[in-house]
Amino acid sequence: MRSFDEVMACVEQLAEAFAARADQHDREGSFAFENVADMRAVGLPRLPVPIALGGDGFNLFECVCVLQRLARADASTALGLAMHFHVVGSLAEQCLWPQAAYVRLCEEIVRDGALVNSAASEPEMGSPSRGGLPATTATRTAGGYLLNGRKSWVTYAPALRYFLVTATLDDGIGVFAVANGSPGLTLVDNWGASLSLRASGSFDVVLEDVFVPECWHVEQRIPGQARRGGLPAGWPTCAFAAVYLGVGEGALHALARYAQQRTPTALGKPIAELPHIQRGIGQMDVTLRAARAVLYATARTWVEQPTQRPQMEADLAAAKYLCTNAAIAATDIALRTAGAGGLDRRLPLERHFRDARAGLMHPPQDDRALELIGKAVISSCAT
Repeated sequence: MRSFDEVMACVEQLAEAFAARADQHDREGSFAFENVADMRAVGLPRLPVPIALGGDGFNLFECVCVLQRLARADASTALGLAMHFHVVGSLAEQCLWPQAAYVRLCEEIVRDGALVNSAASEPEMGSPSRGGLPATTATRTAGGYLLNGRKSWVTYAPALRYFLVTATLDDGIGVFAVANGSPGLTLVDNWGASLSLRASGSFDVVLEDVFVPECWHVEQRIPGQARRGGLPAGWPTCAFAAVYLGVGEGALHALARYAQQRTPTALGKPIAELPHIQRGIGQMDVTLRAARAVLYATARTWVEQPTQRPQMEADLAAAKYLCTNAAIAATDIALRTAGAGGLDRRLPLERHFRDARAGLMHPPQDDRALELIGKAVISSCAT
């Protein structure tokens, strides 16, 4: 087991390497396999695995800090790790899987740095958080199931060991851990030219009679039944919030460095000394500072007061809403403050600006978040 400070020192070094590669992968829409290798080499995939199973036992707050720092450098890589963290961290707190399957997954994470992510969204259904039923089907066969369907936006697809595929069965909805490289499974690289997170490997996954052994049928529920034992999505929501908070912080730090280095001949001093530059950076900082305080408080409450978790849906929604919109506001201010230089790809500001917009698509989306928050306020004021 490693200490939090030891891990964060490794993360700091990784972030510097990831930042140096981020622009090229963004330009090319290519997947940063070298970042995956670096994360595996220092054991980041095993951080949320319980200590008893060989992991570091990191809690939600500690994982939030890791994701936040990596996202300042490279949001695509941080989002891939966030997807893995929220699956593994949620299972560590409340495992709804068969014990043998869970233990095997943890063994592969610890031994090999295996990565896992859900494959739930579909072209026709859109976001599964809105309650749609999967068109992907699972048909019983000797020793397991045959899966057929197509999943969209599966982040970090090229690096995953397992895809957690939701599929419709005769008696409900199942989740199946499908191994990457299984016969009949095809990755479709159609993401690299997207607006945001071009290096995230958010491919489509096509399943054509993919056989999954019975032992990897890991969850089962009826349509409409709550997931996670009825608890709100603490790990996914805070993980997403951490990534986009980090994007905004990346823009803040990049603008501050640019302001210190930029000395126009007509001015004769760094633009960092100009009041309007200082005001812009100050506005970015207070916006991000407020969002960070809410996220940290929410993650700490989740860790330290587990009995409060069933009532935390609005708190989680607020953290994600604030972090996403703080990143959007901060990256917009960065471009306005930097002027024409902010559009130059030699600075990362325009990449941060684009990447921040992806936060709007992760659940809970803004409209749903505000509904949850509003309902909580109304309920608290009821007489």
